[in-house]
Parts: sequence; C-alpha cells; structure tokens
Amino acid sequence: MDRRELLKQIGLSAGAVALGGTSSVLHAEENVVKRKRVLRIAHITDVHIRPEENAPARFVQCLEEIKKHKVDFFLNGGDTIFAADYSDIKRERVNELWDIWMQTSQAISDFEIHSCLGNHDMWWAAPNKEDAMHGKDYVVKQLGIPGRYYSFDKKGWHFIILDSNNKNAGSLDDEQRKWLEKDLAGLSPNTPVMCMSHYPILAVCTHVVGGNHTDSPYITELFYKHLDKKICCLSGHIHLEDCAVYNNVQFYCNGSMSGFWWGEGDKESAGKGYYKQTPPGYAIIDLFDDGSVSNQYIPHRY
Repeated sequence: MDRRELLKQIGLSAGAVALGGTSSVLHAEENVVKRKRVLRIAHITDVHIRPEENAPARFVQCLEEIKKHKVDFFLNGGDTIFAADYSDIKRERVNELWDIWMQTSQAISDFEIHSCLGNHDMWWAAPNKEDAMHGKDYVVKQLGIPGRYYSFDKKGWHFIILDSNNKNAGSLDDEQRKWLEKDLAGLSPNTPVMCMSHYPILAVCTHVVGGNHTDSPYITELFYKHLDKKICCLSGHIHLEDCAVYNNVQFYCNGSMSGFWWGEGDKESAGKGYYKQTPPGYAIIDLFDDGSVSNQYIPHRY
C-alpha cells in the first residue's frame, strides 16, 4: 500500500469512528427525549418552625422561592415544629408552634401538602394520654393527613408515607409493617414508588447518633423482595445531605429547611446557618414516567 492509499484508509477509518460516535450520541439523546417528566415535587423537611430567629418570615420567603420552580405539590418530611417532645414543654408553647405553622403554610395553601410525623412533633408531656393534644393523633390532625402512615397515587407514581417514630426510635411498628408489606404486594410490576420517612431508612452518615432507622435490615430486605418495582426513598431528620444506593433502591436524605434550627450555627458549622457541612435548604425532585428520579438539593439564602 503506497502512502496515498494509506492516508485514504486512515481517513475512512476516522470518519467511521466519528460517525459511530455521533450515532451513539444521537441514540443517547433519543433515549433522554423519550423520558417524560410527569411530576415535580418540593421536598421540605425539618422546618422546625418557631417564633424566634425571625423564622416565620424567613420560612415564608423560602416558600415563595420554591413556588417559582412550578412544583405540583409538597412533601413535608416531619419535625414541622421546633420541639414539642421535651418533658418541660407546656401546652401554650405547643399551641404557639402549631399556630405559626398554620399561618406560614398559608403561603402554599394552593398546593397539596403530604406530611409525615417527625420525632419532635408530638407532645408527650400532656397531663394524660386522654388529653386531645397528646401524641400522634393530634399531630395527624394538625397536619391534615389521613393517618400516621398512608399511601396515595399520582401520575402513575405510588407514594408511601411512613411513621418512623416507634419503639427503638427510627423504626416501624408491627401494625405498620403488615400494612407496608400488603401495600407493596398490591402494586403491579414496574410501578415507580417513592417512600418518604422522617428518619433515613439507609444513609451514608451512620456516625450520626440516633440518625437512621434501627430496622433498616427489615425494610431493605422487604424492598429486595420487590425488585420488580422501581423504589426510591426520601428522608430528613439528620439535617445532612446524604445519598445512597443499595440493591437498586435510591435513598435521598435532604438537608433541613431550618439548617441549624434557624440559628447562626456553631464551631462545627461550615457556614452561617449550616448544620455541620450542610446548608439550610430544600429539594426539587423531578419524577419521570420510566421510574427515574432527579433529586436536586438547593440551599436557600434566608
């Protein structure tokens, strides 16, 4: 082969590689185009609303910012109020906190808000268990949700809302386990599922004391039995941004709306209002018809 023929062959080979590359790119783009977004959700968690630190006004500013993302509805991940669970909390304080939540959440009154219970939401210091404000039933009423755990469907997606606040904090009780097993078993293959809990079911940040579900082995094994579904999970509680994947299940823990409980922070805060390395913020989550998820955590400046 003379020099001219050699150069010709090299040129043809290069062209074939270029065309092949272009074809692959076009094929990938076609796959992306075929995927259709069916829902956009705002995930807010650990709002810890309270009158101090100008938190009500700052929270409303956050909600107004979120609305600009044109979300379909809100998922509220618990710890809605600052802290009702301590033994020294009085009735007046609990009423004050829930009143502020009712007032500030009016900013998104045009949206559905699907909430779960946080460990700080329940008033256990009520005089007795018969008191109307004692425990979980009162929180369910304040949040306007069907029960302490429930599920619903939207645009082909199945949503499961769990109650993490049971024995061995960060766990499901027996009644809820049976319900969850039945709920998952009733879904058709390939159903996309989003499961929201307050405590992370599974997280990288295992060093956080009391941070994760203590019954993670049970829940992850249950999910493994349902590999024919497309499951992803949302949580809060630890105020840290965290993401894990296990057995094709995605676990997103988004940072808290309140950050360092609306305060300035401490010596471990990486910035103003941060809890450790995570700034205060919220997540915008896009859900697609093929069961895929895009979870974007967005720090807020308020």
